[in-house]
Amino acid sequence: MDNFEFSNITEIVFGKDTESQVGAKVRKYSDADKLLVVYGSDRIKRNGLFDKVKASLDQENIKIYELGGVKPNPRLGLVREGIDLCRKENIDFILAIGGGSVIDTAKAIGVGVPYDGDVWDFYLGKKVPQKTLKTACISTIPAAGSESSLSSVITNEDGWYKKSINYDLIRPVFAIVNPELTYSLPAYQVGCGITDMMTHVMERYFTNTQHVDLSDRLCEATLRTMIAYGEKTLKDPTNYDYRAEIVWAGILAHNGLLNTGRVQDWASHRIGIEIGGKYDLAHGATLSIVYPNWMKYVYKHDVDRFVQFAVRVWNVDLAYKEKDEIVLEGIRRMQEYFKKLGMPLSFKDAGLPTDAFEEMADKATFGDTIPVGNFVKIDKAKMIDIYKMCAE
Repeated sequence: MDNFEFSNITEIVFGKDTESQVGAKVRKYSDADKLLVVYGSDRIKRNGLFDKVKASLDQENIKIYELGGVKPNPRLGLVREGIDLCRKENIDFILAIGGGSVIDTAKAIGVGVPYDGDVWDFYLGKKVPQKTLKTACISTIPAAGSESSLSSVITNEDGWYKKSINYDLIRPVFAIVNPELTYSLPAYQVGCGITDMMTHVMERYFTNTQHVDLSDRLCEATLRTMIAYGEKTLKDPTNYDYRAEIVWAGILAHNGLLNTGRVQDWASHRIGIEIGGKYDLAHGATLSIVYPNWMKYVYKHDVDRFVQFAVRVWNVDLAYKEKDEIVLEGIRRMQEYFKKLGMPLSFKDAGLPTDAFEEMADKATFGDTIPVGNFVKIDKAKMIDIYKMCAE
């Protein structure tokens, strides 16, 4: 196990009707009298959530400014609009209401406001943010884990580059998480979310770090919970107990606890991010395509770890056959599960063209200068090989 420091500043406020506490929670962390609410569609107004939030903020004499229209694979253009609005109105607190794309947008606005240059500098690695406006969120989609993570992923419409930043500075100060707020999500979005959450765990699980059995077991327990309750949630979408298990597992998958003492991978996310940036495919759907094929491509690097994954997570009998067959059976069962969630398993399933593999691999590796991943370093040529495996 490697040395590590673990810190997560985000206060999680979990449970039924917790959104009614938002005004008091903002006041706990700030004396702001102006607040920017960032959201996606008008669904939060149609279902009454926005009015409930406004009423709670009104009690604390906090004026609301709105920035709607966040899309999946959130756009840099809207981030810049939010930065301009915050500067113009002297807003110093941002509340995201939505899923990962909305929360990532809020985080980007937060670091962009106090910075003299272009916020995209941070995503290109040219600068490191030193300050941010305080952000908080009300989560309505179980998926990205962005509600307490150090990550933000943004798409630049100029060239359709999709890049991320990862800094403790940008963790929200609080996250309100009411599983009931996710009831109205379409089944496809729920499936995408569960897939995304599972791969967050697996990016941590596949590591070269030795003697990490405790965090292995934590990863496995989180995955098995998602597997157990994912299908149940889709079949019974208003069952609070099922939904609560999924929502809490998704937060734990990406708040930093599961990667303590171990080196993470993240190659598959980088490969999938380019698909999302190029074709605007939902992030979870890119990962259901990429992750199994990445596994097939790299598993011989550490066959025993993949055997452990197949046996402990997917219940493949250790006496099944040879090690390679145990591994491949585990991957097959994972793909079958993704399929039950309504996820695509190939470019063909997703209706995507297959003529931009080199372009996407070039973007992901910065012109073949920086390979992705840590478990196995994936350069441009290897990434193209994986894309080809994803085609059919």
